[in-house]
Amino acid sequence: MTSTACLVDASPYVFRAFFSLPDSLRDKRGNPMGAVYGFASFLLKLIAEQKPAYLAVAFDRNLNSSFRNQYYPAYKAQRELPPPDLERQLLLCEEVASALGAATFADDLFEADDLIGTLCDRLLGAVAGGAAELDVLVVSTDKDLAQLVRDAPAGRAGSVALLEPGKGTLFRAAEVGEVFGVRPEQIPDLLGLAGDPVDNIPGVAGIGRKTAAALLARFGDLDDLYARLDDVLTSGLRGAKGLHQRLAGGREIAFLSRRLATISLDAPVTAGPADLLSHLLYGGADRQRVERLFEELGFGRIRERIPLWHETG
Repeated sequence: MTSTACLVDASPYVFRAFFSLPDSLRDKRGNPMGAVYGFASFLLKLIAEQKPAYLAVAFDRNLNSSFRNQYYPAYKAQRELPPPDLERQLLLCEEVASALGAATFADDLFEADDLIGTLCDRLLGAVAGGAAELDVLVVSTDKDLAQLVRDAPAGRAGSVALLEPGKGTLFRAAEVGEVFGVRPEQIPDLLGLAGDPVDNIPGVAGIGRKTAAALLARFGDLDDLYARLDDVLTSGLRGAKGLHQRLAGGREIAFLSRRLATISLDAPVTAGPADLLSHLLYGGADRQRVERLFEELGFGRIRERIPLWHETG
């Protein structure tokens, strides 16, 4: 029987709660707890709805920097530093996720996307090696994670889908193609050409996503595009001459942008397949930890929404 592994990108849901829930939600010391309460509520709802066999939650330890700044200092540099209260609540969200039974991951250099990508790659390796029969569900509002989406061979496990719970939107390979105009594995190439202002990824000046998708439909990826760049002149694409000039002048920035947009599969997740499956196995919330932590946080009836408690004996 095929089971589900949920890999959750925590930051979008923590941010959403921080900026949307009332300031009146406070712990017993009077500290604001809106982000923590909202995130806990989101995670409990997800667990109840998806009933995952495996569960991991990845956090961004640094919200506006990563190893990518080592070769492109402007990456995410336009973002303001998070308010100190948000940073404090993020750490508490890690505690809450762990107490609720999720395996948690965070790193000083690698982003949550990279941790999820690495976990996804390791889980698919476990499926290919016969250690597990599972499908992966990536949970995030970040469309960059669509590059991880893949269909499994017919009648077999090993698919990866991207879920946006708030919108009830599920992206499989077909939906990625409909929305972005490219295959999931072409997302980094798309962003290499068109850029991404959210992360301050520059892309090639004057090329938008529609044009980038049209190029990738003809050339497949950046490597093929630049290997046959003169073919753009006879491609029939609108404004082919000017497009050729922009691409020629933006070669270096295109490959840099693709590198920035590519999710790493080498984040520090050191467990082998068997150990990783054991670590991610979802057995329910830790009653003692939840009671202690939720008492400190001033959480009341939300305990009643915990769908499964870990039985220790």
